[in-house]
Amino acid sequence: MEQEADAELPHTRGELLQASIDLTHHTLSYVKSMALRCAVQLGIADAIRRAGGDVSLDGLAAALSLAPSKLPYLRRVMRALTASGVFAQAGGGGYRLTPVSTLLLSDGGGGGCRSLQQLVRIQLSPFCVSPVTNLAEWFSRDEETPFAMTFGTGHWDFCVRDPGFSAFFNGAMACDSRFVMDAVIHEVGGAFDGVTSMVDVAGGTGGAAKAVAAAFPQIKCTVLDLPHVIHGVPPADGRVEFVAGDMMDFIPQADALLLKSVLHDWSDEDCVRILKRCKEAICRGEQGGKLIIIDLVVGSSSRATTCHETQLLFDLFISTLTQGRERDEKEWCKLFKEVGFRDYKVTSVLDIRSVIEVFP
Repeated sequence: MEQEADAELPHTRGELLQASIDLTHHTLSYVKSMALRCAVQLGIADAIRRAGGDVSLDGLAAALSLAPSKLPYLRRVMRALTASGVFAQAGGGGYRLTPVSTLLLSDGGGGGCRSLQQLVRIQLSPFCVSPVTNLAEWFSRDEETPFAMTFGTGHWDFCVRDPGFSAFFNGAMACDSRFVMDAVIHEVGGAFDGVTSMVDVAGGTGGAAKAVAAAFPQIKCTVLDLPHVIHGVPPADGRVEFVAGDMMDFIPQADALLLKSVLHDWSDEDCVRILKRCKEAICRGEQGGKLIIIDLVVGSSSRATTCHETQLLFDLFISTLTQGRERDEKEWCKLFKEVGFRDYKVTSVLDIRSVIEVFP
């Protein structure tokens, strides 16, 4: 009798019981995110490494200089994050790092390009979380984005008005660039074959360009971004030049243009405008260079379930901050055709993002 469907619902009681568990899990998913934020802010990953990679709960509390009264709550945080795979239980009951928490080390475990700590910090900060919590209210308002509704101005204008946030944001983007470019250079390094000059369009503080310049010394790298972004950025041993300008109006000429995590921030109309400027910059006489776009191609992942959901969540996340979107291959192709590019090639990287080589 327990498995019979309700007369008004096409589901059994057992199915509804499981659904209630799934619903509770979805409802409380934000708690896991905030526990992760807590771990990053406390520096738990670094504390575990300082302790030799295997530390008891008491030892962890001491390393973090926590009051004894906080010990039961630290245990709860660690138990939840261990269950989700961020940390692992060591043989003697202590805690150790996993591949996930290794990415939370301040220096990436000795390899700075492997740390994603700054990126996690900004994605879980009130600047990014608050607009998401206001998503339902935004649907009945006239503001362009939930971010604009929450903070009274758009994301890019906010960067101009608040130097502290701008530095926070650019630092996180540089952190992401170091990690992603390490994978791109090792897995899709052929994309840079034959390139002697490259402009990193809207390249921020030059994290991606510096990685390319270090891996391919023959490439002259230039970073183009707005004046307030590149102001005060130290030179990269003369290997990377910084040019102030707006990509909507002009992009310096080069063999190749790099657009890492740029186009997903903009509407289709703005992307067409940017891509037209890009085409002008790489087309000189009969010769033509190429674009190297690093962005999501929704549905491109070989690990369909986990990565596809992550792509969709990232698309929703982007929509709360900007007027941009994550695009599938057909949507990318439509943009390229509208601007007059003749061909493109997609290579998946990290199972979530892709390198798209676009040819005039």
